Amino acid sequence: MARAVELAARGHGATSPNPVVGCVILDAAGRVAGEGFHAYAGGPHAEVVALRQAGERARGGTAYVTLEPCDHTGRTGPCSRALLAAGIARVVVAVPDPTPKAAGGTARLREHGVAVETGLLAEEAERVNAEWLTYARLGRPHVTWKFAATLDGRSAAADGSSQWITSPEARADVHRLRARADAIMAGIGTVLADDPRLTARPEPPRASPEPPRASPEPPRGRPPLRVVVDSEGRTPPTARVLDGEAPTLLALAPEAPAPVPDGSRSDGSRSDGSRSDGSRSDGSRSDGSRSDGSRSDGSWAVGVVRVPRHPGGGLDLGLLLRELARREIVSVFLEGGPALAGSFLRQGLIDRVVAYVAPALLGSGAAALGDAGVTGIAGIHRLVLDDVTRVGPDLRLTARTAGPGLPRKEQ
Repeated sequence: MARAVELAARGHGATSPNPVVGCVILDAAGRVAGEGFHAYAGGPHAEVVALRQAGERARGGTAYVTLEPCDHTGRTGPCSRALLAAGIARVVVAVPDPTPKAAGGTARLREHGVAVETGLLAEEAERVNAEWLTYARLGRPHVTWKFAATLDGRSAAADGSSQWITSPEARADVHRLRARADAIMAGIGTVLADDPRLTARPEPPRASPEPPRASPEPPRGRPPLRVVVDSEGRTPPTARVLDGEAPTLLALAPEAPAPVPDGSRSDGSRSDGSRSDGSRSDGSRSDGSRSDGSRSDGSWAVGVVRVPRHPGGGLDLGLLLRELARREIVSVFLEGGPALAGSFLRQGLIDRVVAYVAPALLGSGAAALGDAGVTGIAGIHRLVLDDVTRVGPDLRLTARTAGPGLPRKEQ
């Protein structure tokens, strides 16, 4: 199962809105006969890839899979029936599928005499699939908040400058994490202060030391959606987030002016029949863009979504996340700034924290996190530290909350 979890991780950034899944098939003698992972949405599932590699050796064998085999027909057939057709005698599942549409695979397997066990390395399998499990269980995207800071917790100097606190190696690592996300989000303060591109520009992957496995290469997808939380509509028309390099969505309060054509209704459609993301009911686009958001000249469209205000100030970020989930955004990479991060934490919407800490001191300047509604130590937000990795001269710390998106294992 540990190998299946490792394989599942290879699908990060390519399977959305599907989960990442890994599978290992042992033959009747307990030898590895096949393995696979879900490489991209619409492609063969991990079980099918592993069964193809195993061939006849799968008969009478055992399948180890990180997520309950699906029992429905979508773009691919049900994996439960593929396992039955291959003659698998035993299936070991790490995590049950929480979606009613796809769940039921283990029940079908048991009905046909297959021995089924669940829960093996469940915590590890939950962690590798945290984004999709949050999306499936809570109906909103998984949110990773990333920040860079000095050892004394400053994300900018007293004069507001922040480029660069961390090393080139750390910044390259951030681009790798950005590329895994469905959306990259920032607040208007960051847009006005830094004019960021909010794009993923990862370095080309290094050659794998392992031989290629029986999982096809994923097709090239669209870049991550750029989301700007701008309650008052202050995004300058010249901002780089509006440059067409990647699709962009501006989240505005209902009455705020928009730097791009607006007129959205509450159901997301406009008076001309188009929707706020630029699509039309007949599949064409009113702004010259294609159904995937791209334009004929290679650029990407800019859309607007109207979000009600939150009683505590700013926008209702929970409603914004649900709107993103409706658009099949499974994961959000939140890059701040401090005020927006504080609002997300205050509204209980941060699932993971990735902190890049530089061995440097500023002494004054902006803190990495703004007001999160904590007035006393009793309100402190405790996290579970999962990983500490050195990235160049800096440290990358990864921690998670113990919320409903990723249940904490009882000790």
